[in-house]
Amino acid sequence: MSISLIVRADIVDITNDTPRESDIFLADTNAWLWQAYANANFTAKSYQLRDYPNYIFSVLIQGGILSYSVLALAEITSVIERIEKDIYNRDNSLDLKLKEYRHNLPDERLKVAAEVESTWKQIESIAISADLTINDEVAKAALTRFQSQAVDGYDLLILETISRAGTEQIRIITDDMDYATVPNIQMFTSNLNVIRSAHAQGKLLRR
Repeated sequence: MSISLIVRADIVDITNDTPRESDIFLADTNAWLWQAYANANFTAKSYQLRDYPNYIFSVLIQGGILSYSVLALAEITSVIERIEKDIYNRDNSLDLKLKEYRHNLPDERLKVAAEVESTWKQIESIAISADLTINDEVAKAALTRFQSQAVDGYDLLILETISRAGTEQIRIITDDMDYATVPNIQMFTSNLNVIRSAHAQGKLLRR
C-alpha cells in the first residue's frame, strides 16, 4: 500500500539549498549516522550517504550551527548494535539473534562499544547539545501530539522538548518522512517522496 503523506511542514530540498550563517539546525539520528558511523553504508542508500554529509559540511562551512539531542544516543546505540550483528552474521554465515550476539560474544561487544563511542565523539566535535528537558509534563504533551502527528515515540519527545525551548521555527535535517506531517517546522531533506509530495501540496520552500 502506498503512503498517503499529508505535508504540514515546510520542506526544503537540501540538494538545492545553501545553508545560511544564521541557520540553527537539529540533525536527526539518521543524518548523524550517515555522517559519522563507519558502517552506515551497510543499510543506507547512496543518496543518503552523499546528500546529508554534504549538507552538514555546507552548514559548517557557512558558519551555521548544528545541534543534536542526547536522546539520539539511545537510538544510535541500538542501530549500530543491530547493524554490527547483521554484519557479523553475514561474514560468518550465522543467524544469531540480537541477545545472543550481545551476551555471547564479548569481543564483538567491545567492537560495538568502540563504534558507538567513535560515532558519538564525531557528533560532539561538530555540533552542540540541545539542552532538552524530559519530564512528566513533556510526556503528557507528547501523547497529545501523538494523536495528530504521525511520528514515533522518540520523535514525539524531540519535537515536544524543542518546542518548549523557546527557539525560532524548528529546522530539522532528516530523511524521515514522518516529520513532514508536523506543522510549524522546516524539514531539510533529500527524500524524494517527501519533496514530490511537498511540491504537489504547495509546501516546498525555496529560500
